[in-house]
Amino acid sequence: MQIDIRTDSVSPIRQTFANLARRLGADKPATRYQEAMYDLQPETSFHYRPLWQPQYELYDARRTQVVMQDWYALKDPRQFYYGSYVNARARQQETMEKNLEFVEKRGLLASLPEPLRELLTIGVVPLRHVEWAANMNNAAITAYGFGSAITEAAMFQTMDRLGIAQYLTRIGLLVGDKAAVDAAKAAWMEDLAWQPLRHAIEDLLVRDELVRSCTWRKNLVMDGLLYPLIYQRLDARLSAESPAFSLVTDFMNAWYAETARWVDATIKTAAQESPENASVIAGFAFTWLDRFHHALAPLARRLFAGEAAAALDETVAALTKRLAGLGLVRATDDTPAKAAA
Repeated sequence: MQIDIRTDSVSPIRQTFANLARRLGADKPATRYQEAMYDLQPETSFHYRPLWQPQYELYDARRTQVVMQDWYALKDPRQFYYGSYVNARARQQETMEKNLEFVEKRGLLASLPEPLRELLTIGVVPLRHVEWAANMNNAAITAYGFGSAITEAAMFQTMDRLGIAQYLTRIGLLVGDKAAVDAAKAAWMEDLAWQPLRHAIEDLLVRDELVRSCTWRKNLVMDGLLYPLIYQRLDARLSAESPAFSLVTDFMNAWYAETARWVDATIKTAAQESPENASVIAGFAFTWLDRFHHALAPLARRLFAGEAAAALDETVAALTKRLAGLGLVRATDDTPAKAAA
């Protein structure tokens, strides 16, 4: 008996999902990011309104003053979906764990001179509380934002901030074990150098325009000042005495450069949507730029002594230039911003 084996190819009836075909204008294969991002936001048939905010639907674009024709225009240039995000962070965590193990094994932080260990304990480790607040801010965007393009990226941001808070805690443990972490918490709660920043951070947690404005208040303005000031300028100052700080903050520097691309892309897109959007976003951005400039001044003096004013002014100037590149300009007396913080 003779057996003939043949192969047949089966052509798919459709190349992609119907919602993507409608968006892309053709039935063609979509990327994993597009499949995981577009049109996941429920828009109809909600079962109830939030009891704590009955004026809104459960998912409601009216929660923000920013108006978009299509909220899915706020795409992530990194094209992160769950799989690509997890793979990227796993590789970074592996590198970071090796750095922390290297520093711990050789006691590079614990053996620093006492003034430097105190500087890290009182001047850097308390930032874990800032990161925890950023975690809650971005969780609010995830919960109440509109359009999965922004909310799924905010969820990744939420988990990143928790991870950075944990890394800062580990830095405290490497500097002086649990006593250093306790001292950092006491500084956050009581040290006068931290209180203006703590006040500003706590205000961020209770603002009505929380959902979208956190993107430009915290992820743009606060991070745009804090990360260059601490993880770049302070790092450059400390690297002359020890490379340990660079090793244990390597993730923070890489993470900031990466996530700044997402923040800039979404804000630029929203600002270009309309002059009204640009005015609203600029109002938030520059109001909080002034607020954080003032709030960071005592901490800058703690970290940079006589060079504090120059370091902070240069950081503010760099962020102002970045805002201009996003189409955001400070309102003048004859062109008032529509938004007040």
